[in-house]
Amino acid sequence: MNPRNSRQSGRWKAALIGSALLLALPSAMPAAATTAPGASAANGQEQFRKLYLGSAWYPEQWPEERWAEDLRLMQAHGANVVRIGEFAWSAMEPTEGAYDMGWLVRAVRLAAKYDIKVVIGTPTDTPPAWMTQKYPEVLRIDGDGKRLGHGGRRQFSISDPHYRQLSRDIVSRMAQALGHEPNVIGWQIGNEYTDESYDPAAKAGWIDWLKDRYGTLDKLNDAWTTQYWSQTYSDWSQVPFNTEKGNPGLMLEQKRYITSQWVAFQKNQIDAIRAHALPAQFITTNLGGLGWANRFDRYAINRDLDFASWDNYVGAGHLQPYRNGASHDLVRGWKRKNFWVMEIQPGFVNWAPVSNMLYPGETRAMAWQAIGHGADGILYWQWRNALNGQETMHGSILGPDGKPLPVYDEVVRIGREMARATPVLAGTAPVSPVAILQDYPSRWTIDFQPHHRDYDQIGVLLDYYAPLKDALGSVDIVEADGPLDRYKLVVAPNLAILTPDMTARLSAFVKAGGHLILGPRSGQRDAYDRLQPRRQPGPLADLLGGQVEQFYALDEPVAVGTGTARIWAEDLTAKAPDTQVLLRYGKANGWLDGHAAALTRQVGKGRITYVGALIDPDLMKTLIDDALKGAGVARDFAVPADVELMTREGDGRSIVILINHGKEARSVTLPETMTDILEGGTKQAVTLGAEGVAVLQRGTDK
Repeated sequence: MNPRNSRQSGRWKAALIGSALLLALPSAMPAAATTAPGASAANGQEQFRKLYLGSAWYPEQWPEERWAEDLRLMQAHGANVVRIGEFAWSAMEPTEGAYDMGWLVRAVRLAAKYDIKVVIGTPTDTPPAWMTQKYPEVLRIDGDGKRLGHGGRRQFSISDPHYRQLSRDIVSRMAQALGHEPNVIGWQIGNEYTDESYDPAAKAGWIDWLKDRYGTLDKLNDAWTTQYWSQTYSDWSQVPFNTEKGNPGLMLEQKRYITSQWVAFQKNQIDAIRAHALPAQFITTNLGGLGWANRFDRYAINRDLDFASWDNYVGAGHLQPYRNGASHDLVRGWKRKNFWVMEIQPGFVNWAPVSNMLYPGETRAMAWQAIGHGADGILYWQWRNALNGQETMHGSILGPDGKPLPVYDEVVRIGREMARATPVLAGTAPVSPVAILQDYPSRWTIDFQPHHRDYDQIGVLLDYYAPLKDALGSVDIVEADGPLDRYKLVVAPNLAILTPDMTARLSAFVKAGGHLILGPRSGQRDAYDRLQPRRQPGPLADLLGGQVEQFYALDEPVAVGTGTARIWAEDLTAKAPDTQVLLRYGKANGWLDGHAAALTRQVGKGRITYVGALIDPDLMKTLIDDALKGAGVARDFAVPADVELMTREGDGRSIVILINHGKEARSVTLPETMTDILEGGTKQAVTLGAEGVAVLQRGTDK
């Protein structure tokens, strides 16, 4: 997707200080793994050996005599999986304690006749009316203190013990009925976790959580510096639990507590399923929020799941390849393994300001982009719209008459192509020598105190991601607390919070030969959101041999090298004799004139670099290209503007997926002869039309 390939490199080089390209100095980091990890976990790993295509289907909304026709049309477009059940609590338990799982079992068995496997969704996102009427305490209280009513979704309290018990009861009954059905391959817990509750049960849980974490109020007061503004607490009941903007330490801990509530809410249902279901049935959940939502820690949510899933929607406009691709990489990083897209839009949504239709071929391009970034399953939302309800205007595959809509033909093509590609793609995964670190606590603390209204953390991450993705078929986005030994280059764009464990891991990575790039605001805070007692990057300052003297929110661009910085700039000083200045500000705001904007230092076999400004794309490309060279990371082959290159590896196979996200045809010269999986034959070059896709296997033999 590189729109900058044709530009001359000479002027880029001038942006860096000195005659030597410091980032291009070689490191001694050992080579990263070149084969995909195995797929042999205890539970639910069949999906790694096969690609799945399907949709969300709601048989409870239609006469049973219609079901066979739906399944026939699914089979005709190449579907081999369907998701059912996640909004059907009132059909499963029409009155309290009166369960009806018969229709679910019949739907599952009928799907088997059409060679369509089933994922069962637990219905806990939409409690039935009899429950919310009889037990109003199960309803969520929002941040304004208002208790929600019936008729929508997500109106339940994740913390209410009675709702958890009622949820466990229905899920247990479902697992008893379906846990040994051979056509059920897995389970989805709830739907798109979103809102916490501020009800009495949640508040009581908050206090218990704080007591367990701190032990005494003295420790809490010290960690949160409650002497400020006379916030000191003398009784646990005084600690607030609400959505008001308050002490950053309190707000950070509240995010962690809310995460723990979602983990417990989910684990309650996982345990109910595991007690009755076959071990081979996987358990996942479909996280929404367009991937980047951070109401809670999504790494923590995924630890108890067999693999991660998410819902991929464009909304208004059209696919943004870098942002959407990075979203897939983020999801893959939640478990560091392949994932599913449990919902993807078939043309358009109903909730955007302008819910436009995607271009012809764009639905197909979205599917193949997901696969290229590590998806092993793709399900459209939805198969057919209900005749009434809040989402009747959403895109679907069938119309209200039960007949295929225009997008059906595109889905047919996707199904045929996935069937051809499954033998070579099954068992493969994206593999990268480069990782970007993403950390929810760091994101929260910057959100609490952004200091500049335009400081967009996802945008900052994408500034680094884009040139990395231009150079490589795959880029990992992973948790800052995880292992790093497989990587040659690690980039941490917004790592505001540095814990002792993180510091030790990052230091060891550098000393072992890795190249670490820190972005602005790095190392400013500790785990309690306190300012570190030394200048940024805090506990990594000694490793860098330099520090941040002052940060500046910019109200106008400043010169840096031959480029510019906007929004944010930090004044750096080298403290060690071997720390080198990589970039300097030019005529800036008076405070920054001529000062260092980026530092770099070789440490042991590796290197640490600190970039203190949000720099323009050309300058960022220079920095990343030279960092890749210095870290010994080989670039993949060049592709034209608008073309995305993705790679998957494993089982001795190396697969290349190319997508032309542009409106004009593009020709790609291949570095070697490759087998064309979708069209057959061998190719030394391919031409891709608008939204065109090619799936290729390196080498001439399948």
